[in-house]
Amino acid sequence: MKYKKVVVFGGCGFLGGYVVDELVRKGYKVIAADIKPSEYIDETFFRKCDIMDRCSIDNIISDDVEVVYNFAGFANLDKSVFYPVETINLNIVGNLNILEVCKEKKVGRIVFASSSYAMNDKGSFYGISKLSSEKIIEEYQKLYGLKYTIIRYGSVYSEREFENNYIYHLIKEAVEQQKIIHDGDGEEVREYIHAEDAARLSVDIIESEEYENQNIVLTGVERMKRRELFEMINEILNDDIEIIFKNNEYKNHYKVTPYSFHPTLSKKLVANPFIDMGQGLLECVKEVYRKNEQREDTK
Repeated sequence: MKYKKVVVFGGCGFLGGYVVDELVRKGYKVIAADIKPSEYIDETFFRKCDIMDRCSIDNIISDDVEVVYNFAGFANLDKSVFYPVETINLNIVGNLNILEVCKEKKVGRIVFASSSYAMNDKGSFYGISKLSSEKIIEEYQKLYGLKYTIIRYGSVYSEREFENNYIYHLIKEAVEQQKIIHDGDGEEVREYIHAEDAARLSVDIIESEEYENQNIVLTGVERMKRRELFEMINEILNDDIEIIFKNNEYKNHYKVTPYSFHPTLSKKLVANPFIDMGQGLLECVKEVYRKNEQREDTK
C-alpha cells in the first residue's frame, strides 16, 4: 500500500527533518509542520503549526492526508526533570490534539515517535509522557479504529546541530574544549543508529501493513559502551582529547538496558545496510568544524 500525502509534525526537528527528507526522496507529498522553520528543510515543505492549538492542527491535516507522523514535543530528558508541566503538556496534550484531528479527518495511520525510555523507570517526566502517549494512542485504536505504529527510538545521532543530538554536542565539546566530561563511569551501553538509517526505516514502516497497530523498537546494531565511543572520538581527533569520568550517579539514564518493566511487546527493527559508526562520527566532526568556520567568517 503506497501512501501519497503525509504530514510530519515536528518535521523541522532533529529526527523529523530526516523523515521529511526521506519521504520527499521517495516521492511523497509532504508537509513539515512545526513551530518554526529549519535550515535543513526546504521552506516549500514548511507549514507553521502549534500542536497546542487544535485549530492550527486542523488547518494542517486536510481530508486527503493518509499518514501523520508525530515527532513534535519536548525532547530533552534531562530538562524534563525541571519542566514537568511543559513536558506533559507538549508530549501528552499536544499528542491528544493531533489524535483528535486525525480521528475526525479519518487519517489512515498515525506514527508516533516514542522513546526507549518509555520502557524504563529512569526516564523521569519525559519517559512518563512517552509511555502515557503510547497508551492513549492504543486506546484511540480500540475505541475509534485509528491505526497506529509506535516507534521507540534508541540512541539516534547525526551531523546536524540540534539540542537533543547528544553525539554532535559531545564532539563539539571535544573539538572546542579538547575534553569530554561524562557524569557516569563510561560503562553505560548504547546501540547507536544514524538518523538517516532511522528515517529510512521509519518510512519503510508506512509502506507495509505488517506494522499497523504495532510497537517497534528502532535502534542501531553498533552496541558500545560510552567509554568506547569517547575513545573512538579521541582517535578521530588524533588523541588530543582529555576524557574525564566524574563517576557520579548517572541520574535519569539507564545503564545497560532500557527494559525495566514489561510494556507492550515490541518488535526490533534494525537498518541493513547502515551508516558505519566511525563514518557517522567523522561527518559530525566535519560539521562542527564547518560551523565554527562560518562563525569566524561572520565576526
